[in-house]
Amino acid sequence: MRIYYGKSMKIIAIGWNYLDHNKELEHIVPKEPAVFCKPDSALLKGGKPFYIPDFSDRIEYEAELVVRIDKVGRNIAKKFANKYYHEIGLGIDFTARDLQAKFRETGNPWELCKAFDFSAPISEFFPISDFGGNVQDLHFSLDIDGKTVQKGYTGDMIFDIDFIIEYVSKFFTLKTGDLIFTGTPVGVGPVHQNEHLQGYIEGKPMLDFYIK
Repeated sequence: MRIYYGKSMKIIAIGWNYLDHNKELEHIVPKEPAVFCKPDSALLKGGKPFYIPDFSDRIEYEAELVVRIDKVGRNIAKKFANKYYHEIGLGIDFTARDLQAKFRETGNPWELCKAFDFSAPISEFFPISDFGGNVQDLHFSLDIDGKTVQKGYTGDMIFDIDFIIEYVSKFFTLKTGDLIFTGTPVGVGPVHQNEHLQGYIEGKPMLDFYIK
């Protein structure tokens, strides 16, 4: 297990990467990855509570498998992408859905609804070998107050992780410590005060925190 943040790290996130999630939000199937970024101030670590911000009336959870980059690279060919990561974690891309709807309507960027402070709770990271070794054959889930609200399977990704790395490394130099949020499956929904969120990869507890 390694530390999951560092100097000059960045958070790269992929939108619309599961077909059923696109359907639930009435979005077309993308022809290439939809990429956005979060600043390091979005990270929420160590099981600390998430406080609902006062600028939104609808904050929604989006549980995602997260890959930690452990080697510097750019213009990485897909066939070499697996050499640039060896650990995974679970994260949540909190989204101010009411703001996002407004921004989509006006064609404005997403940063304010996606990249606000503490919008990216993150687990610790563990070797992929701990989960069987195949990053595209993993199940993950999110529970709220003991009830499962999201289930994801990495084999259902529209764009697999190695292709994502090939694609984003054309635009950004990937550095050690960078995180890639790989997209959320169907089942997103709002969070409310005092709810208890717990996340799992292949049944292994990864996230455990409260909404305040």
